[in-house]
Amino acid sequence: MISTHILDTSLGMPAKDVHVTLEKHNGSVWTVLFEEKTNADGRIAFNTTAEAGEYRLIFDTVEYFKKNKQESFFLDTPVAFRITDTSRKYHVPLLLNPYGYSTYRGS
Repeated sequence: MISTHILDTSLGMPAKDVHVTLEKHNGSVWTVLFEEKTNADGRIAFNTTAEAGEYRLIFDTVEYFKKNKQESFFLDTPVAFRITDTSRKYHVPLLLNPYGYSTYRGS
């Protein structure tokens, strides 16, 4: 399973209703697996099968900031990562503000 959550560090609150796309790299193309919006707590749990490979989360942060009437620098926020151990869960959080972001592999 792959999950994510977004914390808007400029507000100190979860970022709700952010459109997130989960993709898997297949040869030379990225294939969309899921598209969802974060819940009220800024979270999404994607119901994926345990499969090794390269994945990418694309966070539509531009629309989130527009909705909140905030200027922002980045147009979207892609986070690519590799899954090798299929026996564990992968949590990929995003710490977000209008002019920067940070991520890490959570548990």
